[in-house]
Amino acid sequence: MAERYLIVGLGNPGFKYANTRHNIGFRCVDALAERHGLSFDRKQGKALVASGTIAGQPVLLIKPQTYMNLSGDAVSAVANFYRITLDRLLVIFDDLDLPVGTIRIRKSGGAGGHKGMISIIERLGTQEFSRIRVGIGRPPGRMDPADYVLLPFHEGDESILVAETIDRVVQAVQSWLTDGIEITMNRHNHNNGSKEHKVRAKAQSAPGEPPPASDKKPVAPASDASTADNDLSEDTKSG
Repeated sequence: MAERYLIVGLGNPGFKYANTRHNIGFRCVDALAERHGLSFDRKQGKALVASGTIAGQPVLLIKPQTYMNLSGDAVSAVANFYRITLDRLLVIFDDLDLPVGTIRIRKSGGAGGHKGMISIIERLGTQEFSRIRVGIGRPPGRMDPADYVLLPFHEGDESILVAETIDRVVQAVQSWLTDGIEITMNRHNHNNGSKEHKVRAKAQSAPGEPPPASDKKPVAPASDASTADNDLSEDTKSG
């Protein structure tokens, strides 16, 4: 069997978090799965999993079900079970320091304070893997960032811009699978959305009352892989 690629979208499980800014990673892998006829139809270990083929490459898409700050538990277990190599791992997550409508693709780097990425880097023991950061903007006024990331995007131009951004993330993932990280960075890091919607979305996000919240080396030592095998030996259908 050909070596698989592992594409991770970060977020929090549960309906009440589904449309929050922190869950943009989940929304990106959902869109990727829908585009290519894949389904998150099973739970493996601590993640929802969709498997199939994208751009001619065998892939696993996962959504950790551990809550954000324990994302590394789910990612490391799946990566070890399938012997995913670092060059075949991609993580998609939200970034407060990028405006809405902006994506940044990197082949390695730190967590930037993101708790999900902190967990993944700690569990894998490395930061040498590709990632796509998706801008969600800064909180208005003196709002606590921890509260801001759990708010939904504004309706109107900001939501339109988010939909455009998710589509660009899907295109970037397809490029990563076929052309590699360097070409993908050059191709997509300078193509960041409709200027008109970005201007209007920025105006929507101005300080004020926010909208209400919506109800070829293994990635880890071989000694950890045996534990992952035991944790993931049985797949269960998600309800």
